[in-house]
Amino acid sequence: MTEPTPVEAMNSMLEQMIPRAHQMGVTFVEMRRGYVRAELPFEGNGNHFGTVYAGVIFTLAEVLGGALHFASFDAATHYPLIRGMSIKYLKPGRGPLSASATLAEPEITRVLAEAGTDGKAAFELVAEVIDENGVLVASTVGDYQIRPYGM
Repeated sequence: MTEPTPVEAMNSMLEQMIPRAHQMGVTFVEMRRGYVRAELPFEGNGNHFGTVYAGVIFTLAEVLGGALHFASFDAATHYPLIRGMSIKYLKPGRGPLSASATLAEPEITRVLAEAGTDGKAAFELVAEVIDENGVLVASTVGDYQIRPYGM
């Protein structure tokens, strides 16, 4: 039996750890150190205006922090935590959406050094949510932290 890819493993973890996001259809499609991208279908996520519900857009952007943690930090020693997040809704989402976030290598190095094996470290993650035509629907700034287990 072959080992799952990081994307497959993250999608399985999402189903187990955040079932509501999985039920929304959030699916990770790309993950690598410093970068993560997820997609969301329109079906089942619309509101009475015929657009994607704001809370669903927020969820799509917020789960990127956890996936980025698993792609960039040591999941055996630390877990991710969101401490706050701001969102700007810029255009209505009228179809499938995708969200992506990037964390630069110097910032990853700083967080790893600051946290060590038993400490915590904060980082800011900026994400963009776009529609299928590349139109920016929302942007977020998340205040995340990695913490050692038991803390």
